[in-house]
Amino acid sequence: MSSDVRRRPITNAADGTSDSSSSPSPDVDFNSNDQIAVAHRKPNGENDRRRSVMHYAYRPCTPAHNRIKESPLSSDAIFKQSHAGLFNLCIVVLVAVNSRLIIENLMKYGLLINANFWFSSRSLRDWPLLMCCLSLPVFPLAAYIVEKFAWTKRIADSAAITLHIIITTIAILYPVFMIMRFDSAVLSGVTLMLFACVNWLKLVSFVHANYDMRMLVNSADKEKEKSASSNIEYFYDVNFNSLAYFMVAPTLCYQITYPRTTCIRKGWVLRQTIKFIIFTGVMGFIIEQYINPIVRNSRHPLKGDFLYAIERVLKLSVPNLYVWLCMFYCFFHLWLNILAEVLRFGDREFYKDWWNAQTVDEYWRLWNMPVHKWMVRHIYFPCLRIGIPKGGAHLIAFFMSAVFHELCIAVPCHIFKFWAFLGIMLQVPLALVTDFLQRKFQNSMVGNMMFWCFFCILGQPMSVLLYYHDLMNRKVNTK
Repeated sequence: MSSDVRRRPITNAADGTSDSSSSPSPDVDFNSNDQIAVAHRKPNGENDRRRSVMHYAYRPCTPAHNRIKESPLSSDAIFKQSHAGLFNLCIVVLVAVNSRLIIENLMKYGLLINANFWFSSRSLRDWPLLMCCLSLPVFPLAAYIVEKFAWTKRIADSAAITLHIIITTIAILYPVFMIMRFDSAVLSGVTLMLFACVNWLKLVSFVHANYDMRMLVNSADKEKEKSASSNIEYFYDVNFNSLAYFMVAPTLCYQITYPRTTCIRKGWVLRQTIKFIIFTGVMGFIIEQYINPIVRNSRHPLKGDFLYAIERVLKLSVPNLYVWLCMFYCFFHLWLNILAEVLRFGDREFYKDWWNAQTVDEYWRLWNMPVHKWMVRHIYFPCLRIGIPKGGAHLIAFFMSAVFHELCIAVPCHIFKFWAFLGIMLQVPLALVTDFLQRKFQNSMVGNMMFWCFFCILGQPMSVLLYYHDLMNRKVNTK
């Protein structure tokens, strides 16, 4: 130690005081590493106290183990701290591994993307489907007129219900007829069916909500019902502007007013739109470069060797999972938030943390919140109110979901093998199994692993292979 540094104070372990005769100059202080540094001038008492405490705390005899502690990765402590660094490592490894696979694929097969994926001459023949899609707003307008007549007592409630049944039935059968009538591209048919199903769900919500309010208003015990519902005044009148806003808003549940934001963040919308375009391009690249070649070079999974079918499904599972995750991010996060921002729609809980679901039933409650809220509001609780047990109400909700999944896939493909319907209905016994495992193994992720395995790794790739080969067989048989 240099000669200009004075001797440290000697601390009395009994009372914590230091020997003032050996106290150094206030110009010198010791940091936490017991190194010497020039300090700001402070009162002698404060400097002496700090040096005394630091000197005792870092002596060789100071205890280094003061309490019971768990290792950070032990089962008792692993969820009590952040693992952001490991998450970043997983992302880096994932990017590195997939970058190598992409480069290897491009070197071996070249760029397989062609313009027909985005636009083809066949798409020009899909104009009847475009006209059908543009004519869908006619059905909400007809429902509004019927509701207006019902509220003003120009028609009876029974007549209004009959007209609504006719309108909603035509609203879903008309697109189905157009798709089956014209041999359109599968992508065009899927797009039309998605719009038609959303239009039908919104119509049912509009009709059901207004019918319920009319029943409350016309009931003999109206005052009692009014006191039990704080939002009843929202539905006393049918407002065309509220219906028009509802038909374009990112929700399936009708009400007169919604929580609204104060302004539109134009820069934010631009950034999300750029992300939407980028991730859509990523989906197209994965489909054209990976999924299509795998599917084209595979045999029918139910008409060949079992091990070969498992190998094809597992090979297809990874790119299919990437496309599914990109689809979720593009639609549920980017597109619905862009639409909500433009319309200043405030409630943007379009999904919850479904990736942490420990049971299949929990996943369906977290995955698609607009549809979940519609199911709870217009299917589940109405079934309970008429005396159907909870199990039956759950089964009816899954049945409705299965029907619409089948419509959105089977109708555009012109194939009714009910693969999508069976896939959704099989979620019912799978939900029972994961519920049992969750009760048996408390605080475990066994159900979560089963969900990822059966739903994403095996279920979806199998459905893709089944529909592809059935579609190819249909084309061969019709030639």
